[in-house]
Amino acid sequence: MDSSSSRRRATRQKLYEAAVTLIAEQGFSATTVDEIAERAGVAKGTVYYNFKSKTDLFEELLRHGVGLLTSSLRTAAEATAERGGSRVESLDAMIRAGLEFIDRYPAFTQLYVAELWRTNRAWQSTLLVVRQEAVAVVETVIGEAVERGELSDEIDIPLTAAALVGMVLVAALDWQAFQPERSLDEVHAALSRLLHGRVGGR
Repeated sequence: MDSSSSRRRATRQKLYEAAVTLIAEQGFSATTVDEIAERAGVAKGTVYYNFKSKTDLFEELLRHGVGLLTSSLRTAAEATAERGGSRVESLDAMIRAGLEFIDRYPAFTQLYVAELWRTNRAWQSTLLVVRQEAVAVVETVIGEAVERGELSDEIDIPLTAAALVGMVLVAALDWQAFQPERSLDEVHAALSRLLHGRVGGR
């Protein structure tokens, strides 16, 4: 990659970080391009050089952020499989990877979850596409677990995958907002028990 491409990538990263923090703080409508540029430490023209509009910036931010999450989930599953782990162990590793992502990018996660509930946004179709990409990674591993007999063949794979992703998102946000004294290991252990069905009575 040449130096100009590296510089552009670094600039876009700064703009993503500035935008996600501001929008999480004060909402999309209240956030201006001037504020994004100021927070990123660049000229206003730099924003428009990299993105056509504030809406375009936000749409690319969603693609970028959910893309990072999807990549981290896939990497966790592949690493577990390479070590000879089961597909259920891969799902457990994906839960941890999701928690680590949310712990690293809390403002983005808050924004992403909030936007999932809105229906009147210009980027709604983009959001649905990138969300499905993340859920599809989990669907694939659940499907393999069913094929191997690790999970019941009666489960609804798409709904179970969506539920697993949702569980991690909501539990992590609850952890950060209301139980910040808990460690990532504690939160992962609690969700792992749910995955392994160890919450029922004897």
